[in-house]
Amino acid sequence: MTREPRQRIPLDNAATSWPKPESVYQAVDDYQRTIGAPFARGGYDAAIEVQSAVNQCRAMAARLLGVGKPERVIFTFNATDSLNLAIFGLLRPGDHVVTSALEHNSISRPLRALEQRGTIELTRLIPDEGELLTVAQVKGACRPQTRLICLLHASNVTGTIQPIEAIGDFARERGIRFLVDAAQTAGVLPLSFDELPVDLLACAGHKGLLGPLGTGLLCLAQGLEAELEPIRMGGTGTLSELDVQPRSLPDRYESGNHNVAGLYGLRAGLQYLLDRGVQQIRDEELALMSRLRDELKTLSGIRVHGCQNSDRQIGVVSISSELYEPHTLATLLAQEYGIETRAGLHCAPGMHTWLGTKDTGGTVRMSSGPFTTPEQIDSTIRAMGELHKV
Repeated sequence: MTREPRQRIPLDNAATSWPKPESVYQAVDDYQRTIGAPFARGGYDAAIEVQSAVNQCRAMAARLLGVGKPERVIFTFNATDSLNLAIFGLLRPGDHVVTSALEHNSISRPLRALEQRGTIELTRLIPDEGELLTVAQVKGACRPQTRLICLLHASNVTGTIQPIEAIGDFARERGIRFLVDAAQTAGVLPLSFDELPVDLLACAGHKGLLGPLGTGLLCLAQGLEAELEPIRMGGTGTLSELDVQPRSLPDRYESGNHNVAGLYGLRAGLQYLLDRGVQQIRDEELALMSRLRDELKTLSGIRVHGCQNSDRQIGVVSISSELYEPHTLATLLAQEYGIETRAGLHCAPGMHTWLGTKDTGGTVRMSSGPFTTPEQIDSTIRAMGELHKV
C-alpha cells in the first residue's frame, strides 16, 4: 500500500531555500542531460553555450546586487567559501580585525584560526540591548593597525539587520576594509553593492538567490584585487602558458572547474528574482513573518528573540519554549505537523551566548521563502498553539 506523502511546510529557508522556482530545476536538468560541457575549457558548440550561460549568470548577479562591473562578481561554492577567500586572502601578519560576538562560524572560525596562529589580533564586539552594533563601538575598537571590519548583515539566528551603511561610512573614512556577510540578505533585501560603503560582500547562491547548493558569490570593490590574494590556484582555462596565477578578474579567484550545473540553476533563480522583484518578495515575507512573530508572542511559555522593529528584520523568527527543549519541539513540529524548522545553535554559538540560550540547546528557528504561503503560516500558528496549551 502506497503511503500518502506528508504535507511539507518548509520553514528552514535560512539554511537553504526550498522550494526553488520550477525554472531552477529545469535549468539544472537540461544542463546535465543535454549540455554537460565545462566552463572555459573548449571551443565546441556545447562549451561555447556554457561560456555564454555562465557569463549571463555573472551579469545577472551583478545586475541584481548592483555591481557595475560583472567581472567583480566572483563565483564560489557557498558563502563560507566566499568568506574564507576574503579573510585568508586579505589579512596579513600583524593586522587587527574588528568583528562581533554574533557571527556565524564561517566568520568566527577563520578569524579564530588566524588569531590562534598569532597572525592577527581580534576584537569581538558585544551588541546593545536591541542586538545592534553601533558606530561608536566600532570606532572605539579600532587601532592604527586595524585592517578589516568583518560583520554579518543580518543574523541567521534572529534575523536582525545590522546598520552596515553607518559602520561602512566610518570604515571608508578611516581607510579600513569592510567585509559583510550577506548570506541571509542577498536576494532577500534590495542591495546595491556599488552604492554601499562595503569592500567585500559574501553571498550564498542557494539561499535568497534561489540557486542550488554548491553556489556562492563574492563581490569585490574596485581595486581590491591588488590586495586580495587568491587562496586556491590552478587551471582557469585562460593564460595557460603562464606558471603563475592570472591577475585578471574573475579568473584570479576561480581556479578549477566551476559548478556549471549549479550556475545554470543560479541563473534561473536570479532571473526569477529580477522578474518578480526583491522588494515585492520582501514585503510579502515581512507581512507573513511579522504575523507569525506577533501570534507566537501571545502564546504562554514562548519567548520570541530578536529586534522588535520589523523594518530591521528579515523573514526569520527564533523562539524558546518553556515546555520543550529546542530539538524536541522541532521534532514534534516535523513529525506531527510536517513543519520543517531548525533547532540548535545554528553555527552561531556567540549569538546564543548573548541571547542566553546556549546552555539550553539554542532555539527553534522558523524562516520563510518566496513561496511561503499565508496558509502555511496559519498552520504553524495552530500547531504551536496546540503544543503550548495550558
